[in-house]
Amino acid sequence: MNNYMNYQKVQVTTSDRLKLVVMLYDGAISFLKTAVNCLEKNDMAGKGVYIAKAQNIVDELNNSLNIKDGGEIAVNLRKIYNFLYFYLVKANISKNRAMLKESISILMTLKEAWEYINMKNPEQENFTESENLSLQEMRV
Repeated sequence: MNNYMNYQKVQVTTSDRLKLVVMLYDGAISFLKTAVNCLEKNDMAGKGVYIAKAQNIVDELNNSLNIKDGGEIAVNLRKIYNFLYFYLVKANISKNRAMLKESISILMTLKEAWEYINMKNPEQENFTESENLSLQEMRV
């Protein structure tokens, strides 16, 4: 494992829940920006790889929702994540740069909302050891 992956693993395992969500959004946004760059360079294989990485993150965010406790917000986030996942499938198949940019915009809006929540609740509890996630487990 290289130094960057070690840093990422330490950052993930020591982050609180809200910061981890923001980190996931950062990752998905970064992967989609890379996918756009690949598309512009006509690197279709790279485009597909990076869209898939972003989809994995969206899927992880979706799977981590607690619908019972999260109520209407969790239900709405599930709808957004499901939309994004399949929108990215369409963007990948159609090689549509505008759809990728729109997906980035949606993720950035959601990320900003989570950053605001994090700012208002700076003392969130840290994950327990059993809740720690690694970037490798999510295939990021």
